[in-house]
Amino acid sequence: MNKNRRKQLEELCNEMTNQLEGLRALLDEEQEYYDNMPESLQSSERGDQSQEYISTMESALDDIESALGTLEEVYAS
Repeated sequence: MNKNRRKQLEELCNEMTNQLEGLRALLDEEQEYYDNMPESLQSSERGDQSQEYISTMESALDDIESALGTLEEVYAS
C-alpha cells in the first residue's frame, strides 16, 4: 500500500472511531432508559425490545471495533 492510500485509510479509521463514540452514547442512553424503567415495564414487551436493541448495539460495537483494529494494523505496518 502506498503512502497516500495508507493515509486515507488512517483518516477513514479516525472517522469511524468518532462514529463509534456516537454509537456508544446511544447505547448508554438506551441502557439508562432500560435501567430507569419500572420493573413491570422491564419485563414487558417494551423492556424486551429495549434489551434487544442494547444487545444488538453491543454486538455491532464489538464487530466494528474488531474491524477497526484490523484496519489499523494495515496502515500501521
